[in-house]
Amino acid sequence: MNEYLDTNRANWDDRASLHAARASGRGYEVQRYIDDRSLLSDVVRFDRERLGDIAGLSAVHLQCHIGTDTLSLARLGARVTGLDFSSVAIAEARTLVRDSGDEAAVDFVESDVDGALGVLEPASFDLVYTGIGALCWLPRIADWARVVAALLKPGGRLFLREIHPILWSMDETLADDLHLRYSYFERAEPLEWNGESSYVATDRPLTATTTYEWNHGLGEIVTALLAEGLTLTMLVEHDSVPWEALPGQMVQRPDGEYALGALAGVAPLSYTLQAAKPAA
Repeated sequence: MNEYLDTNRANWDDRASLHAARASGRGYEVQRYIDDRSLLSDVVRFDRERLGDIAGLSAVHLQCHIGTDTLSLARLGARVTGLDFSSVAIAEARTLVRDSGDEAAVDFVESDVDGALGVLEPASFDLVYTGIGALCWLPRIADWARVVAALLKPGGRLFLREIHPILWSMDETLADDLHLRYSYFERAEPLEWNGESSYVATDRPLTATTTYEWNHGLGEIVTALLAEGLTLTMLVEHDSVPWEALPGQMVQRPDGEYALGALAGVAPLSYTLQAAKPAA
């Protein structure tokens, strides 16, 4: 398992420096967050109404990458700790919030999700937040759910937006139709991928090109949370995602989201889930 983790970390170390590019049209275009202190990331903005008022809450953002969603939560009034297993991503995140002026409301810690309880205080967060494209890097969804439940205060909640597992099951290289090829359900052995490109424009190809990923069925995710005593309070499936996940078959909407074109509505592409920890 360490081989998978170490290989994925090398890939995300490589991506982090590229994603933190400040030039327009490169990476996450992070200069925008420095120039406009009211700017929210597209991922946080998409769920703004569903997220509700988080002012004054203690929040942790698991798998925070370079911190654009993390600082967006802070701009909505939460006190946020971002956690990521990439030392490069954590360094870039700290630089971003320092330069954007959000440093006082955000902390960052370096750890993988399995080690979160070793660096964060259990039962100390009102909100556990996870943004899109995170769960596929975790081998066992039950382990993730256990960490989420342990981090939450009684009465706290998990808020998650993720890629729908049906989309992760599709072969993106075939543009003539939707083709289910990969397992919808969690498997012990990961899928191995090799690719030089990221999901945003970068100044150079990736050099750490191998990654290992796991799919988790929607039922498996919900069941894992229920097994940890959480109560499901929201599950909304969406017909869009924040990037062109199926090249040649998608159209971009005004809000930046991508949806199926000719096959609109045929399959869910992402979802928003919320689950609460019962009050003491």
